[in-house]
Amino acid sequence: MDKLRIGILGGSGLYRMDGLTDTREVFVDTPYGRPSDAFLIGRLGGVEVAFLARHGRGHGLIPGEIPFRANLHAFAQLGVDYLISVSAVGSLREEIAPLDLVLPTQFIDLTRGRAGSFFGAGAVAHVSMADPVCGALHAILAESFAAAGLAGEARLHADGCYVCIEGPAFSTRAESHGFRAMGASVIGMTNMPEARLAREAGIAYATLALVTDWDCWHPHQACVTAELAIANLQANALRAQRLVAAAVQGIAARWPVSAAHTALDSALVTPVAAMTDEVRARLAPLLARRR
Repeated sequence: MDKLRIGILGGSGLYRMDGLTDTREVFVDTPYGRPSDAFLIGRLGGVEVAFLARHGRGHGLIPGEIPFRANLHAFAQLGVDYLISVSAVGSLREEIAPLDLVLPTQFIDLTRGRAGSFFGAGAVAHVSMADPVCGALHAILAESFAAAGLAGEARLHADGCYVCIEGPAFSTRAESHGFRAMGASVIGMTNMPEARLAREAGIAYATLALVTDWDCWHPHQACVTAELAIANLQANALRAQRLVAAAVQGIAARWPVSAAHTALDSALVTPVAAMTDEVRARLAPLLARRR
């Protein structure tokens, strides 16, 4: 059996991957508790992948309750090198409309109180987040839009900035206009600290953002509601699955080298020999990825 190297994180409305065969559920324990749900491991077009519903399959976790560290640590334990994050977002730009797809390249983290690092408590590391999205994985997702036959039925924006807020409430009008002034393109609640933890874990990370609404800045469109967001997300779910399935084939065809894979090599400050046995055990899946 091929090594399990590709992970998929399903966001709101995407709680499973159609087309998975030879599936099995796997529960993973981590030093940071249990992940959001069991992993569904199977083959997608013949390539083994691990799928996790970020909010749980019954959508029982608000964004601030998602066990981000447990999720990413578990992906690392499973051997995942490439992680596709599928996420619902609101649009902050006139040119990005509901039902469009966006591949953000930057993030602004405005979350509060979320544990955002595997490090501390006996080990120090400072990963670079200048380019938080893996360029190679981003390029494969962009190519896969056409490969999946989506060019004639949806629009793709292959750039943009994702501002991540705490939630679970949607933003105020003043906040929404402020995010636009900051240069953000889309707004969501889940991709931070997820992207940062992926970088610390040496996992190449990229986001496929599904636009559900205009947030509340738009003067001529209805303000976002959960009902509207979920309805539009479900309309885009099949497209997202087709694009992800094509991307999995693209990754497996080349297994691209990513700067994320060696991020810890230049980020680790504490010598491994100076760590306690407990700290080394906690960080073992991350330390094992160092070249």
